[in-house]
Amino acid sequence: MTNITATATAPDPHGSGAGAPVLTIDGVGKRYGGIQAVDTISLSLNAGERIGVIGPNGAGKTTLFKMIAGDVLPTSGSIELFGRDVTRVGAARRARMGVGRTFQISNLFRDMSVLDNVRVAARGGESSARVFWWPQRTRDDATDRAMDALASVGLDDRASDVVTDLSHGEQRQLEIAMALVGEPTILLLDEPAAGLSPGERSVLKQLIENLPRTLPILLIEHDMSLALGLTDRVMCMENGRHVITGTPEEVRSDETVREIYLGRRDKK
Repeated sequence: MTNITATATAPDPHGSGAGAPVLTIDGVGKRYGGIQAVDTISLSLNAGERIGVIGPNGAGKTTLFKMIAGDVLPTSGSIELFGRDVTRVGAARRARMGVGRTFQISNLFRDMSVLDNVRVAARGGESSARVFWWPQRTRDDATDRAMDALASVGLDDRASDVVTDLSHGEQRQLEIAMALVGEPTILLLDEPAAGLSPGERSVLKQLIENLPRTLPILLIEHDMSLALGLTDRVMCMENGRHVITGTPEEVRSDETVREIYLGRRDKK
């Protein structure tokens, strides 16, 4: 596969390198009326690091992801990107700062071609990206970058196909291509394996493993085995709260995590 070049600083796979983190979450919380969906979560993501956030349904993972992406503003705490406070900054501005992301529910133009979906993403804020009836030139910079992104996820041979002709797994691959084409400096993946078959999960895992190590990744995932196999550190959440943050090995062997996932927690 062709690699997409990431513009983040040198990799630090164990999160121990010098320099400011690319993402810092400090005591972030989100309350909806009387419900505390996320409660004082803190986490930092360093250059070149891959972090997974796991937890059962209702753990608060998606709400946390939306706050990091800028879709939802926190009710407490702060969020910094590249040393800048973005706590009250929306998703569009964070995207312009270099945040690439995928969605838990597919967000594709299903009646357009695979290539045109990525070309729209490549053009970003340009006026032509929002005027779909303008004819697309056969070859331009956006097209070249779109084809490179498709090659990086193994879909370059499906470029002319309509999105509805892709399998669910291939649509997930397309979403990652759309996130990569803007050459992000941080990549947020929201449950990319949701709804995938075991074979599709294997393809997705390999795809993410092959992404440049210079690109820091935050992965929100319900599938513990997938998250543990792709990341350098993992944070487990339950009921909106922090349970443990550690290496995949530390999290895998933690008794509380095992109880959460295997349903053996004693009721008191």
